[in-house]
Amino acid sequence: MTDAAGSARRRFTGDRLVVASHNPGKVRELADLLRPFAVDCVSAGDLGLPEPEETGTTFIANAELKALAAATTADLPAIADDSGLEVAALDGDPGIYSARWAGPGKDFAFAMRRVETALQAAGAVTADRRRANFACALSLAWPDGHVESFFGRVDGALVWPPRGDRGFGYDPMFLPDGRDLTFGEMAADDKHAISHRAVAFRLLIDACFDG
Repeated sequence: MTDAAGSARRRFTGDRLVVASHNPGKVRELADLLRPFAVDCVSAGDLGLPEPEETGTTFIANAELKALAAATTADLPAIADDSGLEVAALDGDPGIYSARWAGPGKDFAFAMRRVETALQAAGAVTADRRRANFACALSLAWPDGHVESFFGRVDGALVWPPRGDRGFGYDPMFLPDGRDLTFGEMAADDKHAISHRAVAFRLLIDACFDG
């Protein structure tokens, strides 16, 4: 397979991969997605790898930064996700700062209240003013510095109060288009079928994996 510039994608041929995240929810979702490909996943947290500072200005830049840091430190291929919630009425915020809106304790109940407070302040009280999307960049990096990156998104609207205790992050307040359940209410398999992470993952699998 080739990218837009016509260069060949690198294929993943190993059987062990670092999931470059300390977020248990992201680690679990990526490990679930990779399970059919007989890949042994180990998290950056389990390996004691430090969390690099996310200095990128885009989802892809931050995903590449994290994947490359893990791959070069662990001397293994690594996959990293950078994802977030983009709210139209808030000019795309929290965007790449979605995790930071949850504070140092990564309290996403607090982060969701912060989003809702901002929406109320902006007068975004009707469904058409509560449009949002989840975005996800996935990067697969090798220890020699090569990296392949992919992007996915899913559109929807924000509900209040949050609904459901499944998923993680902002999932309980995100209602994807055409569905009656929030990501926080959906079974994992149903979310995996349509999520921003799943869209990016399918692109990565088609480009870099056999099977």
